[in-house]
Amino acid sequence: MPLRQEAFLEHVQERGEYDTPAEADRAARVVLALLGAHVVGTDRAQLAARLPESYALVLLNPLQATEPLSADRFVRATAAWIEGASQATAAWDVSAVLSVVADAAGEDLTHRLLLQLPPGYDLLFGRPHHD
Repeated sequence: MPLRQEAFLEHVQERGEYDTPAEADRAARVVLALLGAHVVGTDRAQLAARLPESYALVLLNPLQATEPLSADRFVRATAAWIEGASQATAAWDVSAVLSVVADAAGEDLTHRLLLQLPPGYDLLFGRPHHD
C-alpha cells in the first residue's frame, strides 16, 4: 500500500529538517526525477506503486540521463536543480528523500534498486553496505 502524500512529505520534512512542506516537496520531486532515470523495469514500477501518486508520476517520467551518474555526480546534479543548493545541502536533500524512499520500498526492493545503481548509493539510501 503506498504511503499517503502527507505522510511521505512529513517523513522527508522531518529527516531533512525542512522548515516547510514545500521545501520537502521540492527536494522529493528533484531527487525522484533523477532517480527515475537510473532505475528501470519492474523495480521502478514496484517502487512507483509504493509512493504517493504525484511522486510516482515524477519517478515514472524522469529527467533524462545520458549515463548512470555516480552517487557523487547524482548529488551534484541535484544541487544544480535546486535553487540556492550547495553540494552539501544537496547531499542532505538526497539522503532525506532516498531514506524515506527506502523505507517505503522495503529491504528487498531497495536491495534490487541498489543493484541497478553505481556503487555508493547505499549511503544515500541510508543503507550502508556491509560485506
